[in-house]
Amino acid sequence: MLVHIHIWNFAIVEKLDIEFESGLTVLTGETGAGKSILLDALGLSLGDRADTSVIRHGNDKAEISVTFSTADAPEAEQWLAEHEMQSENECIIRRTISNKGPSRAFINGIPATVQQLRELGEMLVDLHGQHEHQSLLSRDIQRQLLDDYADHKQLQQKVAEAFKQWHELEDEYRRLAAANADRDNRLDLLRFQVEELETLNLQTGEADQLEHEHKRLANANHLLQSVQQALNTLSEHDDGSIEASLNNCSNSIHDILKLDDQLTVVSEMLNNALIQVQETISELRHYADNLEMDPTRLEEVEQRISDLHNLSRKHRIDPEQLVELLPRLQQEKDDLEQADIRLEGMQKNIKQARDHYIKSAAALTKSRNKTAALLSEKITDAMQGLSLQGGTFKIQVENLPEERWSTNGCEAIEFLVSANPGQPVKPLTKVASGGELSRISLAIQVITAQAARIPTLIFDEVDVGIGGRVAEIVGLQLRSLGQHRQVVCVTHLPQVAALGHHHLQVSKQTDGNTTITEISPLDPAQRIDEVARMLGGIEITEQTLSHAKEMIERAQA
Repeated sequence: MLVHIHIWNFAIVEKLDIEFESGLTVLTGETGAGKSILLDALGLSLGDRADTSVIRHGNDKAEISVTFSTADAPEAEQWLAEHEMQSENECIIRRTISNKGPSRAFINGIPATVQQLRELGEMLVDLHGQHEHQSLLSRDIQRQLLDDYADHKQLQQKVAEAFKQWHELEDEYRRLAAANADRDNRLDLLRFQVEELETLNLQTGEADQLEHEHKRLANANHLLQSVQQALNTLSEHDDGSIEASLNNCSNSIHDILKLDDQLTVVSEMLNNALIQVQETISELRHYADNLEMDPTRLEEVEQRISDLHNLSRKHRIDPEQLVELLPRLQQEKDDLEQADIRLEGMQKNIKQARDHYIKSAAALTKSRNKTAALLSEKITDAMQGLSLQGGTFKIQVENLPEERWSTNGCEAIEFLVSANPGQPVKPLTKVASGGELSRISLAIQVITAQAARIPTLIFDEVDVGIGGRVAEIVGLQLRSLGQHRQVVCVTHLPQVAALGHHHLQVSKQTDGNTTITEISPLDPAQRIDEVARMLGGIEITEQTLSHAKEMIERAQA
């Protein structure tokens, strides 16, 4: 739902803040006061093309900020979440137009593209009239409206799942068939590669172990020399090895402990040091005894490492990944060897999946045809009361060729209309008159209101070329629509204005040098004056005021 609009330095608006509520809000004002400015500003926030000419004279930048509650717009909530722009049931769209650079857009403070504004805007607001945001002209939206009114979500889901399953099987079949076309050559290669890897018989972690073993074998002589040198220093030096020196020191201190027991700690430390050295000597001797000078084993390890690296280069992977490659190649080889059997079985599965899709889609088609007839009749009836007597509305359910079947079923949905008696129906997109299109859209929206998804409707020029009883019918239709969704209507008819739940007045003020447009909510007394102005023009009489009051009171009854 539209909650608030802030407009700054836009056209002849200096600064404007407007709060919106649920129900029907009417927007009125004298000709030329600037009623279209609000819609133009909203259009920019929803992705209309930006033009620096909209910047208020004497300024460098214009800004529009629009706040929506998304509590009643689950699709918009999902879109915001998918784009990581969600903000707890609120959406703030900001658009700036500058003389010094390109326009900029933000959704909940995050930079956004114009395309993103349009995508999101189509889920939040539907503008009807001489504007670009007429979602009813989209055949996808037309199908969506029919399906929502039919309330056959389970059928839709069943068709979508059946189509997905069918085409996943077909994709798998094409993959296997393509592989089968070069099956013999590929099988020869796979068999050779599998045999190489099986012969290699590489174990998990073996590559690292071989590298470690090679390093030890290749440096065995150096390792032995270093260990022997350490042993000489620690215990095998004839004159003053570390072990002998520590032993002498320990004995000397032990002998004088009886003279001063404060040396007990020192004695213990020397004993511990001697024990550590002796254990080190034992470990070094054990290591030296087991260190092999084995040229044959070194040659074997080097050959094994060479084999690993040669095979890994051939497959363009690291040596340790060869272990994981073997089962993959084995599986592919097995698949190809069984390809003929699998392809035959898959053909049967594909036929079953296609038949299941056709059956599911047929049930959806039947429901759509039934609903299309009912909805066409209701909308045609609604058009008769909107100065479109003799007009006809028809929902066409067109069967599609198989190559155009989709998750949405086997048919295309299109809204057809004839606004005048005796004229053939034609696509809604071909309706020439903006006023006719607005009233046809109003009829559609009123009938489908409870099933529709877009929470805010804005109507412009829905009352062009009508008056009297028909104008009141339009107002009643809009008020009825406002019971289910938020409706904003720009109108010049008092019959429509009197039926609004809320009333905004557009006025233009000038001091001779500058001109500004203001939009103000009207209290009950001001509202009577405005409806009276719309009824009586320049001269407002007591009778006119009384008539205006009666119209408003009757609307609220």
